[in-house]
Amino acid sequence: MGDAKITKATKTKKTVKNTKPKTTKKKILVIVESPAKASTIEKYLGTGYTVKASMGHLIDLPKSRLAVDVENNFQPEYITVRGRAKILKDLQKDAKKSDEVLLASDNDREGEAIAWHLKNALSQKTNAPIKRIVFNEITPQAINEAVKNPGIIEESKVNAQKARRVLDRLVGYNLSPLLWKKVKNGLSAGRVQSVALRMICEREEEVEKFIPEEYWSLDADFVKGKSKFTAQLVSYQDKKPELKNEAEVQKIIDEIQNLECIVDDLRVTEKSIKPKAPFTTSKLQQAAANKLGFTSRKTMQIAQQLYEGVNIGSSRVGLITYMRTDSVRIAQSALDEVRLWIEENYPAELPEKQIVYSVGKSAQDAHEAIRPTYVIYTPEYVKEFLTRDQQRLYTIIWEAFVSSQMINAKSQTTSVDIRTGDAIFRIAATKVVEKGFYKVMKTLTSKEDTSGKLPSLKKDEKLEVLKFYPEQHFTSGPARFTDASIVKMLEEKGIGRPSTYAPIISVLLDRYYVNRNNKQLVPTLLGRMINDILTESFPDVVNENFTVEIEKKLDEVEEDKFEWTKMMSDFYFPFRNRVDEVMASLESVKGTMDEPTDKICEKCGKMMMKKLGRFGYFLACSGFPECHNTRSIPLAPCPRPNCDGEIVARKTKGKGKEFYGCTKYPECDFISHFKPINQNCPECGQFLVEKYDKKNGTYKSCINPECNYLHTAGEEVLSAFNIEEGNE
Repeated sequence: MGDAKITKATKTKKTVKNTKPKTTKKKILVIVESPAKASTIEKYLGTGYTVKASMGHLIDLPKSRLAVDVENNFQPEYITVRGRAKILKDLQKDAKKSDEVLLASDNDREGEAIAWHLKNALSQKTNAPIKRIVFNEITPQAINEAVKNPGIIEESKVNAQKARRVLDRLVGYNLSPLLWKKVKNGLSAGRVQSVALRMICEREEEVEKFIPEEYWSLDADFVKGKSKFTAQLVSYQDKKPELKNEAEVQKIIDEIQNLECIVDDLRVTEKSIKPKAPFTTSKLQQAAANKLGFTSRKTMQIAQQLYEGVNIGSSRVGLITYMRTDSVRIAQSALDEVRLWIEENYPAELPEKQIVYSVGKSAQDAHEAIRPTYVIYTPEYVKEFLTRDQQRLYTIIWEAFVSSQMINAKSQTTSVDIRTGDAIFRIAATKVVEKGFYKVMKTLTSKEDTSGKLPSLKKDEKLEVLKFYPEQHFTSGPARFTDASIVKMLEEKGIGRPSTYAPIISVLLDRYYVNRNNKQLVPTLLGRMINDILTESFPDVVNENFTVEIEKKLDEVEEDKFEWTKMMSDFYFPFRNRVDEVMASLESVKGTMDEPTDKICEKCGKMMMKKLGRFGYFLACSGFPECHNTRSIPLAPCPRPNCDGEIVARKTKGKGKEFYGCTKYPECDFISHFKPINQNCPECGQFLVEKYDKKNGTYKSCINPECNYLHTAGEEVLSAFNIEEGNE
């Protein structure tokens, strides 16, 4: 369960003692990125150390203009970030009073760039030596070691960050004005986000084009003595059954229902289940999404808190290592510690040798895998000091790391074939016979957990069939992306880096190019319009292969194998020529999307106009600005008999939960929680809605409760809601 007691070796807490560097008479300024990290580190350092936070980037490109000199080797024009001047000025004052400055920003490209900018700014105000320190975990040992062994800023890593920043600026600040001129003011486009948007839009097209097909399955209840179990038809007349309708199923039932049932075959197989490697950033985001329901952004926010430090009793402790990594490498000291813990708590599950996981070819391997800094801080031990979400995320990190160094688990699967006439029914039951690494997991995985119990059976033994269960199904279409699956896809294709997965999703949501619905990422109308323009006009830029090649080039720049300015010139000048071509040739849709309608404004009597806003189309009074009336676009006619109302999107007061109701309310109280889609039922002609459940995924359903097309969305009582009009 991952909650083993703290043993005699762990009670001493020798490894978590706040050991401090030797007290120094010098005044040393340490600069980190966040106040939480500063608070933790300051408690670890001795007298003479002052720890301050830069609050991230203090110096960057301005937001208001391109600020890249494309005619002068793409030199960026950096300025002090708006609102950060006082922070920089205070750090300069602190540096002037110090004998030494240690720059301790994160050990990645962004952190290296922050350190580089800080060094340039601080050196103008102080003659004190400015050095760089890095660490993978915020523990007394790691901080002490870093302070003892300061280094220098890696220019090649800074150049890689500069190249990425300049490239994204060149793309964004050329494509965005194009969208402003041709579509709508205020739109924006980004290099990596546009590729992700394309993937989401292409998946949506697959979802929409998919036509479900009917098929049937047949289960049967069998009994031996007092034991009853259910098996499924897997073979009929020596072939896999393809049952397309109820008549075909009933035909089989009629043929076999009075025949003898015997155990035709019985097989027992064993499987050895290996533990998985400790988490990388992408695997943590996927696990947190699937197990905890966390968004990628939430996962990284909580992981940041655990990394920077929380109060455990009287001590402040960084509980996990750096959370932005694509490596599964583990430090030898951590391996020694976890093996000692396993030996003391689960000695039978300790392998003879430590387990080493291979690092992927594309991994930068700058950091270890994500792991607890101290294994002795079990999830149960730290529970009282953490928030619920912190504890849940820490638990899966701790369990993944500890289990990765334990022996395999073993499962046993019993599979039974039951013959009745030409039909064979099968049931399989799996149980874990040796828990191995599962002993530190809170729950067994669903695939390996016990999946059913069987009575003791023998070959040729006769059984009694109690009942047949024919069931209708419809084939499932392609699944929309979720946070977990889009991160997995981005990682597999080599798009982005651990630090960018969560921001990619966040940017698409913030720009309202994508919505999150039932944890699925659904492109908005605006998002699809932007994607259509970009993919048609710039297919080579919003292309996953191009993005992957850019990532490879950035890695080469960081390894000092490629000049970043050449990378910019190779890309920019052909790209700029294409932008000019599209700007001249692409027909503008700006303003053409405003359409007159036959709807009358209920406030002033003028006609309503159909307009495109950030959240899609809506109706607005043509009398604007004198009249500000807006309302939702009707999605379908009301299905109630003798009602001439229309279905529009509305929201509940309070939480603002969206639902769909009739414009004739309160005379008509029809509502649905399922959004109408632009399709009519092929059987009854009423409109279809889109529904989702875990069993069937996303599917289309008729709104008519008397229609059997797939499933019925039905109607719900309006009185449960206090509604208000949903507007733009």
